[in-house]
Amino acid sequence: MAEETKTLEDLGELTGTVPAGAPGAADDAPAEPKKDALGRSYATGKRKNAVARVWIKPGTGKFTINGRDQEVYFARPVLRMIINQPFQVSNREGQFDVYATVTGGGLSGQAGAVKHGISRALTYFEPGLRGVLKKQGFLTRDSRVVERKKYGRRKARRSFQFSKR
Repeated sequence: MAEETKTLEDLGELTGTVPAGAPGAADDAPAEPKKDALGRSYATGKRKNAVARVWIKPGTGKFTINGRDQEVYFARPVLRMIINQPFQVSNREGQFDVYATVTGGGLSGQAGAVKHGISRALTYFEPGLRGVLKKQGFLTRDSRVVERKKYGRRKARRSFQFSKR
């Protein structure tokens, strides 16, 4: 049993031997867009305790959140800026209509949930945008939530003031 040593040239012959569908397989074809019968893409976004169900379709840039206009539901300009970030990063401002239903949490968490949902729906509508949105961190769910209050403490971590006497 004589073992032969492999050189780099010998290993170069192994390229392209990974079967299709295997974890190491390189797919040159982009992923197929996911659209329903009405031409919309759907995604769920989450932030803190808020959950947003978001549908996007090609349009004029109209936002409808829980049946209300964007300016009415998110009155603070900072919140409107947050939900517009995915479109600004991908250079798609004013090209999609957004319909969202949001439940739970406060307005800040709901804005973050809508942003997450829009980002995911954009990647379903145009898979080529995934790299741009992922680089900005819009596809990652922000898992920070409020820590619960513990027994014997004033808040989650704050103790009562110590008194020696």
